[in-house]
Amino acid sequence: MTAPIPASPIDGPNELAIDPASLVSSCCPNCGSKLTSPLPKYCGDCGQETNLRAPSLLEFIQQLGGAYISTEGALWRTLWRLLLLPGQLTKEYLAGRRKRYVLPLRLYLTISVLALLSLRMVTSAKIEAETPTIDKTSSSHAIGLKNGDTANIHIGGLGGYKAGLKDGVFFCEKLPAAMCKRLERRLAVDHASMIKEWVQLSERALNNLGATMFVLLPCFAVWLKLLFWDRRLHYTEHMIFALHLHAFWFSMLLLMLTPWEALTVLAAIAAALYPVIALHRVYQTRWWSTLLRAFLLMILNVSSIAFVLASFALLTLVT
Repeated sequence: MTAPIPASPIDGPNELAIDPASLVSSCCPNCGSKLTSPLPKYCGDCGQETNLRAPSLLEFIQQLGGAYISTEGALWRTLWRLLLLPGQLTKEYLAGRRKRYVLPLRLYLTISVLALLSLRMVTSAKIEAETPTIDKTSSSHAIGLKNGDTANIHIGGLGGYKAGLKDGVFFCEKLPAAMCKRLERRLAVDHASMIKEWVQLSERALNNLGATMFVLLPCFAVWLKLLFWDRRLHYTEHMIFALHLHAFWFSMLLLMLTPWEALTVLAAIAAALYPVIALHRVYQTRWWSTLLRAFLLMILNVSSIAFVLASFALLTLVT
């Protein structure tokens, strides 16, 4: 004969019922792992705090400081090597020592955002003050500004792709026919507003500099891959070096924005010498080979920048 199944503790009216709230509190809200009793301060599986509540303002500031500016954190170790030891951060990353430093992409994004915001604040007022005012317009052959000659405008030029005005006469070479017609129509019908857009192009380019750099960074890594093909490194490893180098360049841009001329000159010299030393340390080539490849890298990078900026100028004026 089968023994009767004992009643559940919650079946009887005189037994204690399980509180659903206690079941929730005994599990980690983050990973769902069961917590021991008494309740620990941190989850043993994911490490999150178990006693969750909205942080006070002081706690929020302390958390921010602990994550970003703590002397025992990775930020100071990273900045020290980035600014004073060319190529060291990349060597540390490739050697597998990554936990102790800020990750390359995060480092680049943080410094570039700070630099671009500072550049925007410093240059916006100057660009606005130097923008000329349209004085008079008569036809596409007679465009007048108070502070500039608009009868001669040159757009592009890289690879023979160019357009604009020469002595008031429109020209367009090697560009698609539809783009040429669009440019000519804007110059002939709405040339006043187009000229104003052209002289404000530096401000437009400044607004899109961050997006432009995301195009140029992969190109820079491609040039590194081609020039140092004998190092047998993956493309992403070249990308790590590119992120560190551009983070340094943005750091120097921050220094150049300061009102101290000596610091600006020092930052400009460092921006020119740093890449050569970093290339030599990371890729471990002879000095003559490093200098030659650095020179070729400079030509390829300048060409990429010129092409992207020229393309941006054309798209700005056509759209």
